[in-house]
Amino acid sequence: MKILLTGATGYIGRRLLPILVNDGHQVVCMVRDQRRFDWDDFDDDFLSHVEVMEADLSNPESLAKIPNDIDIAYYLVHSMTSSYSDFSQKEKETAINFAQAIKDTNTRQIIYLSGITNAEDLSEHLKSRKM
Repeated sequence: MKILLTGATGYIGRRLLPILVNDGHQVVCMVRDQRRFDWDDFDDDFLSHVEVMEADLSNPESLAKIPNDIDIAYYLVHSMTSSYSDFSQKEKETAINFAQAIKDTNTRQIIYLSGITNAEDLSEHLKSRKM
């Protein structure tokens, strides 16, 4: 299968990539900055199954680069910064941009990672993930 892995340089994405490649998948890693992808950690055989594309979920035009033949997409992206004046709105916009871009592909499944909690009083981060 051809898999789109957003957040490939993040904690989960970095650990998921080798599993997907070792299971025989072709993986397109979507990153904001290709310089943050650690090419030296992988051998040539591994990298023959990996493509790295630079895109920014807050910029819908950059998402036009997503290949049409994606089968499954992992959405592992979220902001941990407090520098945005409206953190929750920014999270919502990037998720909507992603969903709209994926509609233009053959993707059959989106796998989304969020925080899980039963707490009544959620942090702003978890509120944005729930939304």
